[in-house]
Amino acid sequence: DEAITGVATYNIAPAKAGIYFNKIQCFCFEEQRLNPREDIDMPVFFFVDPEFLDDPRMRDVTSITLSYTFFRAEDVDPAILQRQAASAWTLAS
Repeated sequence: DEAITGVATYNIAPAKAGIYFNKIQCFCFEEQRLNPREDIDMPVFFFVDPEFLDDPRMRDVTSITLSYTFFRAEDVDPAILQRQAASAWTLAS
């Protein structure tokens, strides 16, 4: 029973739909501190670009799954997280 500071990385499935998935705000952009037995909300705001519907490569995609993996902050290379956050912001722009 100890507090933990962690970060989350995300994944989009199927991967080919990721170019249309735009995160506007996400708990995964920053470290999160969790106290023992604490329940917290970790919001994410996103949209799927409407151009998704016009892309013939997406015709077989009937659902998009967004998932997260939470890691202790000291176990994650900060450069990887910076690239991930920059990529997410670039897609949302």
